[in-house]
This record gives sequence, C-alpha cells and structure tokens, in this order.
Amino acid sequence: QVQFVESGGGLVQPGGSLRLSCAASGSIFFSIRDMAWYRQAPGKQRELVAGITSGRSTNYADSVKGRFTISRDDARKTVYLQMNSLNPEDTAVYYCNKLPAYDTWGKGALVTVSS
Repeated sequence: QVQFVESGGGLVQPGGSLRLSCAASGSIFFSIRDMAWYRQAPGKQRELVAGITSGRSTNYADSVKGRFTISRDDARKTVYLQMNSLNPEDTAVYYCNKLPAYDTWGKGALVTVSS
C-alpha cells in the first residue's frame, strides 16, 4: 500500500517562503513515477500545482509559475516544493501524489499565508 506523508507547512506572511516535503513509502516504484503537488483551498476543488516527470521535466500551474519549484530525490523517495513570494491565494492544504493521482491521499500540509 502506498503512503504519502507531507510536511513543512505553516503560517507565513505574504511575500514569505516555505519548503514542503513529501515522503512516499510502499510499492510505488518511485523512481519511474511522475510525481506532483496538488492543493485544495477552502471551499474549492483540489487542483494540480506542479508536476515533475521521472526524467525531471517540470510543469506548473499558471498561478504559481515563477514562484514555486518542484524537485525530487529518488533515493529518498521524496518530492519537494519550494514556494517563494507567497500570497494569501496560496493558502491551502498541499498534497503530493503521483501523476495521475492514486485514490489514496496523505493528510496534507496546511499552508496559511496571512499577515
């Protein structure tokens, strides 16, 4: 069974930065999977934020392009999301999963951007 454990969330002021981590475990064959970060803001549907292929090609939602950077460490089965220039619209619970996503999700990491 695949599990994802997200960490690194918190409260940050507008303009600040955070780095999220996501550790995967179980039979995921991590190194060959395309991975992604998703987020769900209050009252909204979950959306794709950033993706990274097994070959390390990346893509981003227009709303985060130029501010967020996704990366991966296959030896640690870990995906990262560096978030800079955060604004209140980035407030959400952030999840990682493969791309396309499994039905199983972790608990997520809450990011709150507020002054």
